[in-house]
Amino acid sequence: MPLYFITGSKHKFYETQNLLPDIKQLDIKLPELQEIDAHKIISAKLEEAFNHHTGEFIVEDTSLHLDCLNGLPGPLIKWFLKALGTKGLYQITKKLDNNHATAITIIGYAKDRNHIHFVEGEVTGQIVSPRGSNEFGWNNIFQPAGFNKTFAEMTTTEKNSISMRGLAVSRLKKFLEKT
Repeated sequence: MPLYFITGSKHKFYETQNLLPDIKQLDIKLPELQEIDAHKIISAKLEEAFNHHTGEFIVEDTSLHLDCLNGLPGPLIKWFLKALGTKGLYQITKKLDNNHATAITIIGYAKDRNHIHFVEGEVTGQIVSPRGSNEFGWNNIFQPAGFNKTFAEMTTTEKNSISMRGLAVSRLKKFLEKT
C-alpha cells in the first residue's frame, strides 16, 4: 500500500514528494490544535487523520521560533503571518535587535494506531528583509545559517538539502527503509 501525506498544502506536499517520489497526497485540511507544544499538535492531527484514512500515512507541522520572542510564534506561525505578514515579522526582529530563528518540522508517521513514529528536522538561521517569492509561508524572510539566500530564493532541490522539512523527510525515509 502507498504512503499518504495528509495535508491541504500543495507546497508541503511538493517538497516532500521531491524526496519521497512514491508518496501520495490526501488533500484534507485537518483541524489543528492551537498549542505551543508541536508534539501535541502532531498527536492530535494523527488522531483526527485516523477518521479519514486507514493504512500508512504521515502528517506534519512546521514551526518558526524567534529568539527575540522567546520562541514564539513556534507552531502558531500561521496566525502571526496572517496578522503581520512576513514584512511585519522581519520588522519585529529588527526592532528587538535579534533576528536569530530556528525552524522545526515534526512528522508523525502512522502505520496504524499501534505503530506511530515521530521524526524531526531543525535548522537555524536569521530573519532578513523579504527576498524572493512570497508564495509559501515565511520562506522569503528565513535565511539559513551559512547561506546567503532565503528559502524563497533557493530551488526546491537546494532547499530540500538543508531545510527542516528536508531533514525530517530524510529521517523518515531512513526509518521506513529499516522497517
